[in-house]
Amino acid sequence: KNITFCSEKVMINFELYKIRPSKHFIQSWMRKWGLNSYELKGVLNKNYKIEKVGKYKYEAYIRRKEKSIKIIFILDEDYKEILIITGAEGK
Repeated sequence: KNITFCSEKVMINFELYKIRPSKHFIQSWMRKWGLNSYELKGVLNKNYKIEKVGKYKYEAYIRRKEKSIKIIFILDEDYKEILIITGAEGK
């Protein structure tokens, strides 16, 4: 089993990519956080840390309303898309 741990500093220009949230993310996290698809790109631009956790998988950490939220997404360079898989929130 191959496990990749990579904690390098990653810079992504989200303006170059189309954002595609998954059905799970729309029905759970977007509804809970009160976001629409237009606001999602702005929220991703306000990240304070992005970690690469796999070959194509990333985690973005964002501070919002005194809470920290984490958005997990896949970056597809071929189609210039970002597929948002799920999210999480903390204190």
